[in-house]
Amino acid sequence: MIDFTQYVATRLGRLVTPQAEPMPGTQQVPNAAGGYVWAVDAWVRLDRFLVLGTEGGTFYVGERPLTRENAAAVAMCLTEDGPRVVRRVVEVSLSGRAPGNDPALFVLAMAAAAPDAATRAAALGALNVVARTGTHLFHWLRYVTEFRGWGRGVRRAVARWYAAKRPADLAYQLLKYRTRDGWSHADALRLAHPKAPSDTHQVLFRYAVDRAEHGGEHERRRADPEVMGRLAAVQSLRTMSSAQAAAVIRIYRLTREMVPTELLTHAVVWAALLDRMSLAAMVRNLGVMTAVGLIAPGSDAARYVASRLGDRAAVRRARVHPVSVLSALAVYVHGHGVKGSRAWTPVREVVDTLDGAFYLAFENVRPSGKRIMLALDVSGSMGSPVMGMRHLSCRDAAAAMALVTAASEPAHRFVAFTKGNHPSRWRAQYGTQFDVGLTELAISPRQRLDDVVRATSGLPFGGTDCALPMVEARTHRWAVDAFIVYTDNETWAGPVHPAQALRAYRERMGIAAKLVVVAMASNGFSIADPDDAGMLDVVGFDAATPQVVSDFLS
Repeated sequence: MIDFTQYVATRLGRLVTPQAEPMPGTQQVPNAAGGYVWAVDAWVRLDRFLVLGTEGGTFYVGERPLTRENAAAVAMCLTEDGPRVVRRVVEVSLSGRAPGNDPALFVLAMAAAAPDAATRAAALGALNVVARTGTHLFHWLRYVTEFRGWGRGVRRAVARWYAAKRPADLAYQLLKYRTRDGWSHADALRLAHPKAPSDTHQVLFRYAVDRAEHGGEHERRRADPEVMGRLAAVQSLRTMSSAQAAAVIRIYRLTREMVPTELLTHAVVWAALLDRMSLAAMVRNLGVMTAVGLIAPGSDAARYVASRLGDRAAVRRARVHPVSVLSALAVYVHGHGVKGSRAWTPVREVVDTLDGAFYLAFENVRPSGKRIMLALDVSGSMGSPVMGMRHLSCRDAAAAMALVTAASEPAHRFVAFTKGNHPSRWRAQYGTQFDVGLTELAISPRQRLDDVVRATSGLPFGGTDCALPMVEARTHRWAVDAFIVYTDNETWAGPVHPAQALRAYRERMGIAAKLVVVAMASNGFSIADPDDAGMLDVVGFDAATPQVVSDFLS
């Protein structure tokens, strides 16, 4: 007997459509791998771009075309409701949802060139909020000049950026963030012509433009002495020994960017910098501090780093993004930087501290108490960079993020889509040309992050079939309340769509199972049916993500 109903059926739980074909009666579109999925709308795509970015592209789509696709989605949103786009940019930028601010600055630059006057005004008015550092300002200037000329609006916005800052904060920006993207403070000030609200501002403006006498005698006498002292201290570092420089760094609370490069090879200088270093800067500079000998096994510096990064309140207060910690861990364990030739021997205390800090970066999660299957896409496409971190892949980030949920949900099991060491019984029954399967993973949240990442990175992979968790759970009659799939949504290799497999599982098991799809790339696709209230799309991996998922499951 030929079972024609496996191809055509009216009950959703019985419908079976290969992933290389669209499901009947849906608006599915082909993804970049050739499978059929749902297209997310322009507003979801805006979120994905703001949070995930497009740096490095994906396995199937290069950085340039992926950026152009996302820019087209941003343009659609701007046409529909430009002020809403600006509000979303501000929200994502301030909330810490994204590890980098460049996508937000890019979208803000597009909004500043929009045809709609209200959108332009909102974008230019938000510049101070989104461009919080000199580097941010220079990035935005690089972007906005590709979309429009300076004009009165841009000049006023940039002038406000400088004039609205307190003198001490302005001096900090001028000294720490000097140039970037072909722009300098001198360039911006010459074009913006801000009116100095105080004598100290006037001194700082002139210092930024000519690095000479910091304004006239009158302004210098009336300027803030603390600001003047910091300017003089930074200039004097070039003639100092490392010990003298360390003393000045402590007195004036200078940062690494204010110190001449030749002094940054001395441990005593880094010890002075470490005293008041922000947590974010500490995470970024662990490698170099180890390379110069400051951080060593059993050293005071290693204990100091461990105490600060082990302080949950401090980590949450500093809003250190979890992916930034994960990235720092990947680089530090590797023993050399992404750029340059500097190398170091990782210190075990620091590795343990970073491992713990990753979990501390997340909010306290109230467990849902549900039976959860955590399914990791470990296919070739998941080897692409995540969030622009060229040394951190989507596969690595997926494993780490799954561990966070596993740590708070005791009733969990880990699986991964592999090339078929444990082939799917579904494949044996229906037949398929693709080498796909599901492998249960013996990993635990009690394991170190780098060990888990190493284990998942070494798994053999084949075609991507995101339906397999539901298929195998149905076949083996595993009781699962929620399937959480970490994927780039480039699924293509299965004989049934994930949404169909979930509905079949619900019907067979009598469980109202849910599906959470965590997007690992800024493309326009999802395997979650937008018309099914039991399916959720998640963008990004910020501190609140695990609780959002737990609330949905509850």
